[in-house]
Amino acid sequence: MRAIATFALATAVWSFATAADEPAAIEFGIISTESSMNLRKGFEPIAADMEKAIGKKVNLFFAPDYTGVIEAMRFNKVHIGWFGNKSAIECVDRANGEIFAQCIDKDGQPGYWSLIIVHKDCPLNTLDELLAKGKDYTFAMGDPQSTSGFLIPSYYAFVKNGVSDPSKHFKNYRSGANHEANALSVANKQVDGATFNTEAMFHLQAKQPEAAAKLKAIWKSPLIASDPLIYRNDLPADLKQKIREFFISYGTTSEAKEKLAPLKWSGFKPSTNAQLLPFRQLGLLKDKAKIEGDDKLSADEKATKLKDIDAKLATLAEQMRQAEAQAAKN
Repeated sequence: MRAIATFALATAVWSFATAADEPAAIEFGIISTESSMNLRKGFEPIAADMEKAIGKKVNLFFAPDYTGVIEAMRFNKVHIGWFGNKSAIECVDRANGEIFAQCIDKDGQPGYWSLIIVHKDCPLNTLDELLAKGKDYTFAMGDPQSTSGFLIPSYYAFVKNGVSDPSKHFKNYRSGANHEANALSVANKQVDGATFNTEAMFHLQAKQPEAAAKLKAIWKSPLIASDPLIYRNDLPADLKQKIREFFISYGTTSEAKEKLAPLKWSGFKPSTNAQLLPFRQLGLLKDKAKIEGDDKLSADEKATKLKDIDAKLATLAEQMRQAEAQAAKN
């Protein structure tokens, strides 16, 4: 009976805490692109400045994978977060997230690029060579929620080259590791090839130059829009405004730019959920190619699934048209 009473009291306290209009502290989620120790060093100065600006304690939250941060926001354990565009889709759709800002590259680039890397001693020099000899090589994709480590190469490197399911194309295939882990696996010859990106290469060159020197890129993607920042949509309006104003104004001083430099950012600009529309489109195109190549589906099943995807693609195309028209007005 005492245990039941204790549980009831704990539940009541938890319910009261989660029902509060404004959190006592802000939990800032960081996706796991590399080790949490390295990420913490980069984000702690920004969190400290944010505390002063919004008048609330800011705690950094890390998880072993992207999904851990998404789920933490879903259950109101994280209030704002840094995400890639692919993971941002899940965050917006499933975790009550809302994009409010977008990172600005420190070199003024409008985004970054996905890479496929191999060891510098590897005889492969092009994606075509890798795909032609897939059964001779091992390959590592990134976290399934990663834009540059999974979504972009899945479509542009594989689907567009006739490989609808890369897990069946290589001698050995794995996915789920962060960018740093994949790069080190290639550098140490534990895997032949892997996905990576230009931002992660910058960090590796700065922190582990010997490992970075062992890598070469054999494929580079089209430009990927810079990463978004997201907060929970149900935060109080005045708190969201304080958070938004902090980030949009950050990077305007030399001191702030110095703090952002290790992250390869120079500041932030306003953004909305419309940023995700092209990535939603890519996901559907990837799914469409997989269905078209699935011999286990009957003709009717395939037609039904393809009709559903085509309808979603048409809706997205109209949403993208409207977003472009709105951007032109602004």
